[in-house]
Amino acid sequence: MELGDKAVGFLLTIISLSIFTYYTFWVIILPFVESEHFIHQYFLPTEFAILIPVFAGLALLCFLCVFIGLVMLKSNKKKA
Repeated sequence: MELGDKAVGFLLTIISLSIFTYYTFWVIILPFVESEHFIHQYFLPTEFAILIPVFAGLALLCFLCVFIGLVMLKSNKKKA
Protein backbone atom coordinates (compact mmCIF):
# COMPACT_ATOMS: atom_id res chain seq x y z
CA MET A 1 0.00 0.00 0.00
CA GLU A 2 2.91 2.33 0.65
CA LEU A 3 4.01 2.21 -2.98
CA GLY A 4 0.50 3.09 -4.14
CA ASP A 5 0.36 6.08 -1.82
CA LYS A 6 3.73 7.30 -3.08
CA ALA A 7 2.60 6.92 -6.69
CA VAL A 8 -0.59 8.89 -6.06
CA GLY A 9 1.37 11.59 -4.22
CA PHE A 10 3.88 11.81 -7.05
CA LEU A 11 1.09 12.04 -9.63
CA LEU A 12 -0.69 14.78 -7.67
CA THR A 13 2.59 16.69 -7.33
CA ILE A 14 3.25 16.50 -11.07
CA ILE A 15 -0.29 17.63 -11.90
CA SER A 16 -0.08 20.54 -9.43
CA LEU A 17 3.29 21.68 -10.77
CA SER A 18 2.00 21.47 -14.35
CA ILE A 19 -1.06 23.59 -13.55
CA PHE A 20 1.07 26.09 -11.61
CA THR A 21 3.57 26.39 -14.47
CA TYR A 22 0.84 26.79 -17.10
CA TYR A 23 -1.02 29.42 -15.06
CA THR A 24 2.17 31.33 -14.20
CA PHE A 25 3.23 31.42 -17.84
CA TRP A 26 -0.30 32.43 -18.89
CA VAL A 27 -0.66 35.28 -16.39
CA ILE A 28 2.88 36.61 -15.94
CA ILE A 29 4.83 35.93 -19.13
CA LEU A 30 2.22 35.83 -21.90
CA PRO A 31 1.19 39.52 -21.67
CA PHE A 32 4.75 40.46 -22.69
CA VAL A 33 4.67 38.28 -25.81
CA GLU A 34 3.42 39.82 -29.06
CA SER A 35 -0.25 39.03 -29.68
CA GLU A 36 0.52 37.63 -33.17
CA HIS A 37 2.93 35.03 -31.77
CA PHE A 38 1.84 31.40 -32.27
CA ILE A 39 2.08 30.63 -28.53
CA HIS A 40 -1.16 32.55 -27.90
CA GLN A 41 -3.20 29.80 -29.57
CA TYR A 42 -2.43 27.45 -26.65
CA PHE A 43 -3.95 29.74 -24.00
CA LEU A 44 -7.43 31.00 -23.23
CA PRO A 45 -8.15 34.74 -23.28
CA THR A 46 -6.71 36.62 -20.31
CA GLU A 47 -10.17 37.28 -18.79
CA PHE A 48 -10.39 33.61 -17.88
CA ALA A 49 -7.22 33.94 -15.79
CA ILE A 50 -9.38 35.62 -13.15
CA LEU A 51 -12.71 33.89 -13.77
CA ILE A 52 -11.47 30.29 -13.51
CA PRO A 53 -9.82 30.65 -10.06
CA VAL A 54 -12.79 32.65 -8.74
CA PHE A 55 -15.30 30.01 -9.80
CA ALA A 56 -13.07 27.20 -8.55
CA GLY A 57 -12.77 28.97 -5.20
CA LEU A 58 -16.53 29.48 -4.99
CA ALA A 59 -17.15 25.82 -5.83
CA LEU A 60 -14.68 24.76 -3.14
CA LEU A 61 -16.28 27.08 -0.60
CA CYS A 62 -19.75 25.73 -1.41
CA PHE A 63 -18.52 22.15 -1.12
CA LEU A 64 -16.92 22.88 2.25
CA CYS A 65 -20.08 24.54 3.56
CA VAL A 66 -22.24 21.60 2.50
CA PHE A 67 -19.77 19.12 3.99
CA ILE A 68 -19.58 20.97 7.32
CA GLY A 69 -23.38 21.24 7.40
CA LEU A 70 -23.80 17.51 6.83
CA VAL A 71 -21.26 16.70 9.54
CA MET A 72 -23.06 18.99 11.96
CA LEU A 73 -26.42 17.38 11.17
CA LYS A 74 -25.01 13.88 11.69
CA SER A 75 -23.41 14.86 14.99
CA ASN A 76 -26.73 16.30 16.23
CA LYS A 77 -28.54 13.04 15.34
CA LYS A 78 -25.98 11.00 17.30
CA LYS A 79 -26.50 13.13 20.42
CA ALA A 80 -30.27 12.73 20.32
